[in-house]
Amino acid sequence: MSNKKKKRFIFRSIVLAILLGAVVFALVSNFMKDKEAVADGDQAPPFELEQVNGEGAIHLSEDLKGKGVMVNFWATYCDPCKEEMPYMQKLYPEYKEKGVEIVAVSLDATKLRIRNWIDKNHLTFPIVHDKNGTVMEAYGVFDLPASFFINPDGTVERQVLGALTLDRLEGYLNEIVPESEK
Repeated sequence: MSNKKKKRFIFRSIVLAILLGAVVFALVSNFMKDKEAVADGDQAPPFELEQVNGEGAIHLSEDLKGKGVMVNFWATYCDPCKEEMPYMQKLYPEYKEKGVEIVAVSLDATKLRIRNWIDKNHLTFPIVHDKNGTVMEAYGVFDLPASFFINPDGTVERQVLGALTLDRLEGYLNEIVPESEK
C-alpha cells in the first residue's frame, strides 16, 4: 500500500471514529434528557441518605411521614444553589415549627467539602449526601438547583428547576404546611 493510500485510510478511520463518537454521545445525551423528572401529583420516590450535619440517615417515607418536605438538589460548585441556601436557612426555623422539613441533597464528591460549606454558612436544616447520584436519578434531576415540594401525604405538590427567591420559596413552603398546622 502506498503512503498516499495509508494516509487516506488513516484520515477516513479518524473521521469515522469521530462521527461514531458523536452519534453515541448524542444518543446517550438524548436518553438522559428524555427521562422525565418526577411530576406534580406523583408519589415522591422514597430514599434513605446519611446526614452530613446530623446523626444517622434520613428516610423520606418513614422519618418525614406526615410532614411537608422540601427536597432540594444542590452542590457547592453550583452558584445559583449557593445563592438560595441563605433563604432556606432564614425560613427553616419558622417552617419546621409548622411541620415542614427542608432536606438538601448534596451531589458533591466529598463530605468534607459539604461540611466546610455547612460550617461556613451556619446551616441547620438537614443536609444529606447523594454521592452516587441515585436519588438525583430517581427524581429525574439533571440540572441544579432543583427543588421538590412534597405534601404531607407524600405526593409532589410542585417541582421547581432553578434558583428560588425568598418570596417564591416562602410561597411554596406555605403550600405544603400540614392542615393540622394551618
